Amino acid sequence: MEGIKRIFCKFAIGKTLMLTMAVFSLAMTVQAQYIKKESIRIWSDVDARNMRVTLTPYLPVHNDRGIAVIVCPGGSYFWLDPKNESIKVGKWLAENGIAAFVLKYRTATIGGFITHWRTPFGGARYPDMLQDVQRAHMIVRENASAWNINPERVGAMGFSAGGHLVALAAERAGDNFLRLRGVDVNCSFSPDFVAAIYPVVTLSHPQYTHRRSRRGLLGERDAYSAEMRDSLSLEKNVSAGMPPVFIVNCMDDPVVDYHNGMMLDSALTDAGVNHKYIRYEKGGHGFGASSTKGSAESRQWRAEFIKWLKDIYHD
Repeated sequence: MEGIKRIFCKFAIGKTLMLTMAVFSLAMTVQAQYIKKESIRIWSDVDARNMRVTLTPYLPVHNDRGIAVIVCPGGSYFWLDPKNESIKVGKWLAENGIAAFVLKYRTATIGGFITHWRTPFGGARYPDMLQDVQRAHMIVRENASAWNINPERVGAMGFSAGGHLVALAAERAGDNFLRLRGVDVNCSFSPDFVAAIYPVVTLSHPQYTHRRSRRGLLGERDAYSAEMRDSLSLEKNVSAGMPPVFIVNCMDDPVVDYHNGMMLDSALTDAGVNHKYIRYEKGGHGFGASSTKGSAESRQWRAEFIKWLKDIYHD
């Protein structure tokens, strides 16, 4: 009897060891899909006051097409989503063989949102956020060789207010805001493609404007003019020279009215810009790359984006 027990015990231990090794091997395989690098303080050599602006690389082990995406989370230009629109997006892109760089750009801060007075909290306003995006594009392109990236395949993806920011970076590609920081520009700071996910688009439409994002970007009502508001409304400033654009939003979005996406789609169509617009019936807002938030329908956007990107860079 004791002999049978010993045999059974050895068998059980062996099976447990094999299962443990299999789980460990699987975990190592998942981890090996990408490498998360230390965050880069993109203004450290220019302006020490902006040390909180960081760029966190998620580099895939295999990036056959050399594609990179700068990720801009949403948060009404007052704060930044810490998870579904940032970390999870970086991991998801890297797991699909795309280099991701999550940008923690300057905002008006929660303190500015509560008090309507951003200066004591170090809060930012336009064009600070756009400078951060332009600087991020420069850094990625300057390090393209080390990070196995094609410098002509560096795009940007943004969510909500971040969607407005990345599209604005494409529309204002001819304006060098880095000169205000004394940065010598030695490469392009414009995205090669743009993905705007449930984006803020208009800052001037009386019905569809997301007013909290407008305040976060520009300040209180007496701080900006109608001309400034119009100049930063995406639907009013599309040009034929814009890069390809991917747009997604949901009709039941309770935060940013879905007509924002429709307005951008219409403007891009009129200008003849290569783009894809997907409007889901349900999904709400803020789902990012979550596997649980939103709806089964809206979560399809990730597969649609990968397919769209492969159609653009099909070599």
